[in-house]
Amino acid sequence: MGILGFAEPGFWLLGAGLETAFLFSLGLNPRFQKIVDAQDLQIDRDDATEKRKVLIGTLPPEGQQKVAALTTTCEKVLDVFRNQQAEEFLLDASRESLERLRWVYLKLLVARANLQNLGSRETEASLRGRISQLEDDLRAQNLSESLRNSKEATAANLKERLANLSRKVESLAEIDSDLTRIESQVEVILEKALLQGKPQTISTDIELASSFVGGTLFGDSEVTVADLDKIYAQHKNAGGEPRKEAQG
Repeated sequence: MGILGFAEPGFWLLGAGLETAFLFSLGLNPRFQKIVDAQDLQIDRDDATEKRKVLIGTLPPEGQQKVAALTTTCEKVLDVFRNQQAEEFLLDASRESLERLRWVYLKLLVARANLQNLGSRETEASLRGRISQLEDDLRAQNLSESLRNSKEATAANLKERLANLSRKVESLAEIDSDLTRIESQVEVILEKALLQGKPQTISTDIELASSFVGGTLFGDSEVTVADLDKIYAQHKNAGGEPRKEAQG
């Protein structure tokens, strides 16, 4: 059309019209849209992989070992599905479901590490001992008003710290319970895959005991966690009907 346009300029207008029609029809083509969506998801997936590596690097050695162990079990599940010649959509759905489980598991470990580093290393026993000593001092009759007020304020602060420590211990227990539950869930998925002899949809719905994992207890990793939450939410929404089934 470009060459013919030198002889007859109308060909340029016709070529522009045909190009516009082609691009418009291409944008509405379902197959082309799926290709573009797949490319976008792959970019997000690569970005998520890098961000996950950063988060894993912030964990203590014990946490990194836990992540590696869970990843190994998840890979075994997918290997079993491949050996059972699972359909592509089921394999993709299973991979996405296990990926979300691994993400929740990693968030729990990040929250756990930050919680362990929160506050001083003082124990419950030492705090109770200091509170008891202050209460004994306050029973004395010869304290000046200013000294009494100071000791009462100190005792109140120590009691608040004791309450915070109690909540911290309870939260750590909840996280440890959730970590064990996810590990057990993945093991069950692997056992079912081996025993049933054919690929099955994976249920990964778990009600966590630790309610604050969606909050802000991630320290310096809070922004990275929020970015990954958005990426995994996009993957979930873009998954289609087979993926929704795989979530249980």
